[in-house]
Amino acid sequence: MKNNDLNIRTKEFAKAVIRMANDLPNNRVGWTITDQIVRSSTSVAANYRAVSRAKSDKDFIYKMAIVIEEADDTHFWLDMVDELNLINKETQKSNKAIQTNDLDIKNLIKEANELVAIFVSSTKTIKKRLNKK
Repeated sequence: MKNNDLNIRTKEFAKAVIRMANDLPNNRVGWTITDQIVRSSTSVAANYRAVSRAKSDKDFIYKMAIVIEEADDTHFWLDMVDELNLINKETQKSNKAIQTNDLDIKNLIKEANELVAIFVSSTKTIKKRLNKK
């Protein structure tokens, strides 16, 4: 997978999470989770862009650690939304703006898992290269 592909993928993930967050309850719990999940998911995309500009392998590892942490945080909040059934499925189905099923919480959780796995694997590869030097 090309670097630019992951830039696009992380940005699309953040946008999908933001759209999903619009369906969270309009109350204290919904506001809190919306704030947390929007911050962490957009941080994944923004910080992955920074990884693309890493100046060295050590800089790459440092920046990627932030991306992994934020992706894992996003995964946590998605799990909370899912386990607490915070998305009203009827509201979501009636929302005319939904063009695809990217708002489905299970798809978002799957994407968060895949992104974390990709980032961890990339980090391991760079660490192996550093250890060979």
